Amino acid sequence: NKFLQNILIVFKKPFEFRCRYDRVAQPAYAMVFFVAEDPAHYGVGTGAPQTILPGYCPLRLERMLIQESALRELGLKIFIAAGLADNVAREVVDPLVRAELDGIPSHGFSRIPFYVEQIRSGKINSKAAPVIHQPAPSMVCVDACHGLAFPAIAQGLRKALPVARNNGVAMLGVTRSHHSGCMGHWVESMAREGLLALAFTNSPAAMMPWQGNKATFGTNPIAFGCPRTGHSPLVVDLALSKVARGQIISAKQKGKTFIPEGWAVDADGKPTTDPDAALKGAMLPMGDAKGAALALMVEILAATVNGANYGYEASSFFDPEGPAPGIGQTFFLLDVQRSNPSFANRVQSLCAFILEQPGTRIPGVRRFETRERSRIQGVNLPDKLYDKLCKLENTEY
Repeated sequence: NKFLQNILIVFKKPFEFRCRYDRVAQPAYAMVFFVAEDPAHYGVGTGAPQTILPGYCPLRLERMLIQESALRELGLKIFIAAGLADNVAREVVDPLVRAELDGIPSHGFSRIPFYVEQIRSGKINSKAAPVIHQPAPSMVCVDACHGLAFPAIAQGLRKALPVARNNGVAMLGVTRSHHSGCMGHWVESMAREGLLALAFTNSPAAMMPWQGNKATFGTNPIAFGCPRTGHSPLVVDLALSKVARGQIISAKQKGKTFIPEGWAVDADGKPTTDPDAALKGAMLPMGDAKGAALALMVEILAATVNGANYGYEASSFFDPEGPAPGIGQTFFLLDVQRSNPSFANRVQSLCAFILEQPGTRIPGVRRFETRERSRIQGVNLPDKLYDKLCKLENTEY
């Protein structure tokens, strides 16, 4: 990309290295200087420069940089090829791109192969059209019809936004839904509209109740967003397990055989550091009994309120077989200007007081910094994932 200058590569053993500069921000060329014990392995003399042309070079990267526009185009092609309508594909791809920009790959393009497999098997309804109704002046309800969650939530929030402005408060409930990505993105979008937003989702069982022996709750993320004068919104986004389950899945995908102790237990309820055993077992709640109590609260707010499946009733977000997960999401929107016209100023005063203390930071700021950096430098995608996505892009169903 535009930051790429000359590269000095030092190595001792032959290996393959491939760059796809047709996908990065500014494809041009770079001079690569080889330094090796035996240059004959590489067909060049020690120190001889090689020109890398767009699309090919004689080396292979494990990760690559891809520009936001190219990433979005790739995602759209994959989902349209999988059978989604163009407008639906756009509502699906946008939060996945945002997750990659924000440095949250566990909720980004790594999910696409799983979504496509479930579309193929029929577990995800590719033709789903969310059904929206308003049972009360301040309530908006959406049936996702077992399609992907993103269009249902996006359309529901567009309906709920004027409801909150008119009434001061609105509740959005989504049922028969699926994985909703980074919940922080949804509350951020409402905070940028001047509203305070709370979001809750349940998920397939992955966490035991405190001192229990059977996975009952999902990791059940919660998110909070509100306006902050002079800055991007204040966004808090967290799962109620000690770590998001996606981190363990990501560790397994990267071939890691070890995860930190205290993240999970195996199928027998014993502590484990093995990603495979953790995925067959259960996550541990953050804050122990308190975290488990919060997970129970979210299960009721997201599932019971909307008539959706509980975590222990929901099928996997990753397995293409079985019935649709059918989980739920709930959002509360509050027009804080009604209760306190100086709300955003007061939030900023609180944040400023916190930041006066050495070593502190405000939640969500790192995410926004990463997003801006990614928009300039591009997004890192593992080469294996990129290869898999390219195959999906060119597959007809």
